[in-house]
Amino acid sequence: MLTALKNILLTIIGTLIIAFGAAVFIIPFDLVSGGVSGIAIVLNKIISVEFFSVDLIITIATWILFFVGLFVLGRSFALKTLISTILYPVGVSLFMKITDPSFLNGFFCLQASQHSETSLILATTLGGVCVGAGCAITFLGGGSTGGVDIISFSICKIFKRLKSSVVIFIVDASIVLFGMFVIGDFVISLLGIFSAFIAALMVDKVFIGSSKSFIAQIISSKYDVINKEIIEKVDRGSTIIDVVGGYTGEDRKMIMVSFTMNQYAEILNVIHKNDKNAFVTIHQAHEITGEGWTR
Repeated sequence: MLTALKNILLTIIGTLIIAFGAAVFIIPFDLVSGGVSGIAIVLNKIISVEFFSVDLIITIATWILFFVGLFVLGRSFALKTLISTILYPVGVSLFMKITDPSFLNGFFCLQASQHSETSLILATTLGGVCVGAGCAITFLGGGSTGGVDIISFSICKIFKRLKSSVVIFIVDASIVLFGMFVIGDFVISLLGIFSAFIAALMVDKVFIGSSKSFIAQIISSKYDVINKEIIEKVDRGSTIIDVVGGYTGEDRKMIMVSFTMNQYAEILNVIHKNDKNAFVTIHQAHEITGEGWTR
């Protein structure tokens, strides 16, 4: 129950951060960086009707995509997006009200600032930070922001050979390119792309984390000597796994060891000193728990 409540809270916080970033930084400056907000900005420019506001378009688009996800991707996926589907449009509408010049003497109205050029740069940067951090926090809560990702996943379900990452990129890139022609301002379009890039970096930083831990997989005929030095000199535990060479069919031993950034060079020195022909694979670890590591 506590875990479920924590996940729901993370999803709520993440969604509200995304809504704040979109309403205060992205939408006022017409920064088309993809997503539902990008679609809403573009449609608002095409359909210049007063009551057809950006937040109304976001609400309509969000719920349409939710029901598309429900019917195409199933109930399980739809439930993951439900909290964001409810909160995101409401959050955008509420936060857009605080950008009114009459609210707190225009404190949140960056467009009315006398530092107009600085405001645009700040909006681009902080908009990307908020959207990226909000998405990452939502993912940490086990939720999903839904939005145009539903379009991408639906396409992938129909055309199973397509990779979801490629389709997501194509969908977002299409929104950005379409916005570039509709808005007609190349500088604003480039800033929108830059904001999307910052958002992607924030997702990587917050969700994957700034982990400085690595895992090495070492295959060597001198595994016993290497393993002994890793334990005694590097002060790291290891696991020895029986493996079979896919090409040779020979039985081999593989050492798997987790270590920190500070031990990176030391690990490589131990391997190369004992066996220059050792086959080594090293990759960054998202999270390591257990003895010798912070839980």
